[in-house]
Formats: sequence, C-alpha cells, structure tokens
Amino acid sequence: MQREEKQMEMTLDAILSRLNDLKMSIGGMIQKLETEYEIINWPTFLDNFAIISSHLTGLSKILAKEVCPPLRNRTVLPLMLSQDRDESLINLTQGRVPVFSHDIVPDYLRTKPDPITEQKLIQGEQKAANLTAEVAMKQVTQYNKVVSHVLDMVCKAREEWEIESSTRAGIQQTSSMADTHALVSAVGMGKGLKANVSLNVATGSANMMVPPLRASAPMTSVSPGGVGQINKAPSGIKTNIKPAMQVHQFTR
Repeated sequence: MQREEKQMEMTLDAILSRLNDLKMSIGGMIQKLETEYEIINWPTFLDNFAIISSHLTGLSKILAKEVCPPLRNRTVLPLMLSQDRDESLINLTQGRVPVFSHDIVPDYLRTKPDPITEQKLIQGEQKAANLTAEVAMKQVTQYNKVVSHVLDMVCKAREEWEIESSTRAGIQQTSSMADTHALVSAVGMGKGLKANVSLNVATGSANMMVPPLRASAPMTSVSPGGVGQINKAPSGIKTNIKPAMQVHQFTR
C-alpha cells in the first residue's frame, strides 16, 4: 500500500511539473501574440505551437506508463462547497478560482468535454477522416492562394496609403533650414543684427544710431585736481534736438 502511495505521489509530482511547463509555454505564446503581433511570423508561431505540443505529448506519456497507477480508478469529490471567498483557494489557483461553489464544480471536476464541444469534435474528426490525400492537398493549395491574395491586397493598400500620406497637398513644410541657420548665427555670433535707438524727451526728440562695438579704451583718467574725467572717444552719434518748450512770463 505504501509503495502504491509513493508511486502515486511521484506521478502527481511529474504531472504537476509537466502542467507548469505547459502553462508557461501557453502564457509565453499568448504574450507574443499580444505584444509582438506586428512582427511575429508563421514559422515562429509554429515553433511555439510545437513546444506546447511536445509538453502535451510528454504529459500523455506519463499518464500512459504502466508504472503509474491508473488515475481513472481514482474519484475526486468536493469535501465542501461554499459561496464565500476562499483566500487559500485563490492562492492555490493563482487567482483564477475565488470560490468553490456549485456553479463551477461541474466544470472543474468533469471527466469528459462539454457535450456540445464533444459532438463538434467528433464531427470534425469524421470529416477529416473521410478526406483523401488528393482532396486535402487541393484544399491546402486553394487556401494558400486565398491567403497570398489577401496578403498582396494588404501590402498594396499599405503602399498606396504611405504614398498618399507623403504627397498629400494639405501637408506643407513649416520649417526652413536657411532661416534656422540665420537664427543660430544671430543668437550665437550676432551676425546680421543692427541696433536702432529712438528717444523722445520732454524738451525735444533725439534719433541716435549706435555704431558697432569697438575695442575698449581706458575710460577714466585722473586730473591734477584729483577729479576723474572720462576720455571722450570719437562718436558717430548724430543728435538732432528741437526745442519743444516755451516759457511765458506774466507780469502783474
């Protein structure tokens, strides 16, 4: 009895390991379909499907071993059904089954597929068994032609859309490289800048043109009397002041 229990425990561990590998493979395939659907190709899809198929084959071999006690002779019965949320069950099923109620027990403990699903599966197997090799090859060839035609239509529509979007009349260029270089030269080196200053004074008006900057000279010198004076440099400022104020004297 103990030997049979040990064999059962080892078998269940092997089955659990295979099921975890199968779950990881299915999860990886779903992730690729969701995140890499734009770049995934048919050979890559077939490779992932082959990995899943190999895990299923290994699981079937484990179940078919003679050393393995026949699991079909074992009966699984629910010990307790409840509508309340079970935290231990959530942790055990990784959040997939929150409660073990009367609604989900038939789905999780069934030993056969759903009757409608089983009927459709049997019909498909019978239809596939009645096909000859020649008819099957013809159907595969026709299917490949349809897929190729749809792919050509999609590629052509994509090329037309790209050409139309690049040559659309409503889209105009909003930048100029010459203006960009001129702006950079003006900000960085002061190229092409002119300074104009206009002053309006209460006593008149003055229009001044500021000349370009020159090399700086000594600005102050000390006179013998100790008073600092500003050395005047030749200036090109033209000043035109017009009197705009009249003084009126009133006599008593």
